[in-house]
Amino acid sequence: MSKTSRSAESNRQSAICNPQLGKRVLLLFTTTGYNAGDFLRAAAKLGVEVILGTDRCHILEDPWGDDAIPLRFAEIRTSVQTILRHVRKKPVSAIIAVGDKPTLTAALACQALGLPHNPPQAAAACRNKFVARQLLQRAGLAVPGFGCYSIHSDFNEIAGKIRYPCVLKPLSLSASQGVIRADSPDEFIDAFRRISRLLKLPEIRATREKTLDQILVEDYIEGREVALEGILEEGRLKVLALFDKPDPLEGPFFEETLYVTPSRLGRDTQRRVQNCCQRASWALGLRHGPIHAEARVNAQGVWIIEVAARSIGGLCSRTLRFGTGMSLEELILRQALGMSIPSYQREKTAAGVMMIPIPRAGFLRETKGVRKALMLEGIREVVITAKPGQKLVPLPDGASYLGFIFARASSPAKVENLLRSAHRKLRFDITPELPVV
Repeated sequence: MSKTSRSAESNRQSAICNPQLGKRVLLLFTTTGYNAGDFLRAAAKLGVEVILGTDRCHILEDPWGDDAIPLRFAEIRTSVQTILRHVRKKPVSAIIAVGDKPTLTAALACQALGLPHNPPQAAAACRNKFVARQLLQRAGLAVPGFGCYSIHSDFNEIAGKIRYPCVLKPLSLSASQGVIRADSPDEFIDAFRRISRLLKLPEIRATREKTLDQILVEDYIEGREVALEGILEEGRLKVLALFDKPDPLEGPFFEETLYVTPSRLGRDTQRRVQNCCQRASWALGLRHGPIHAEARVNAQGVWIIEVAARSIGGLCSRTLRFGTGMSLEELILRQALGMSIPSYQREKTAAGVMMIPIPRAGFLRETKGVRKALMLEGIREVVITAKPGQKLVPLPDGASYLGFIFARASSPAKVENLLRSAHRKLRFDITPELPVV
């Protein structure tokens, strides 16, 4: 077992076995959730007992040896009933969803247990791009023109009626998977066919999402893209960080790479972004817990791209520290459990993360240059999450990254330069066929 694995196991055992004042939390996450381990480490620091609920194997009896509750987040009502049966024996003080898929299950379970939560209809709206667009438009927020179509529709007819450029987004997927810009009817037809093929893949169909056959088509919005990390208290938004996304996200695919904070937008523009995110949270009906919002800013104003009822994805939260070193996960746990929060103030040092993009399809054979990247002053961590032998699928067909690079420096510009320099030092040996071991 590696040093990292031993540390994670130690944190897990500590979090599960050393409860503080009887506080216990149920953590819901999918098998693809990167940051569940960061929540476990935060729980261990607080001495909070953790029960795990995940969509791993539901046939074998506890194959991971961690007493995780086996769930199927696409089967929401069944998952809620499973949770309620388990917590009768071990009552919990809070339920936290990691990632998008468990959010509705968490909201319904919290409602049944009388725990602080978002209204289930709000959690459901955040997971449906079409419903979210309708609610935001109804609230008077700036949204692109949009429509929703079945993959079985006559795409030739649709292509002749919409405005260009446009963006096609499958309702059931996240992390920019399947999101494609089209600048003409021919490009629209190609994109529609490509997304339709993606949504018919067995691994996608296995999710059993109700919106599997739906594609949102909306006007393309120019401008700089930003991400806001916040937390809601009785509907009031506390802004924790505003990230710039320095790379131009203009398509045809929308692979996010860099997040840098604090934002370099002017103060007035930042206030407009924050105000729009607050209004969007109200429009969607969100009341409690973390949110991750994304917006575009141009001469016409602030356009809300999405608001998710969960914290930032992947390992990106490692860019954030509050007060004297509190992680985002610790802050979320403290709020969920009704514990005191020493400070909502982010550290003053500029910070950022690069989600390392997959350059081409194939199988990862080897990663080189990590040590060289770590030698750069200000690079704090390089985490390669892709494993040797793993099949790599770039966007828009895939939904993952090779790993993460973290940096801290005296200014956002220096952080951005550091991340790009560190990335240039990495080399990924990707072969078209599975390496022979």
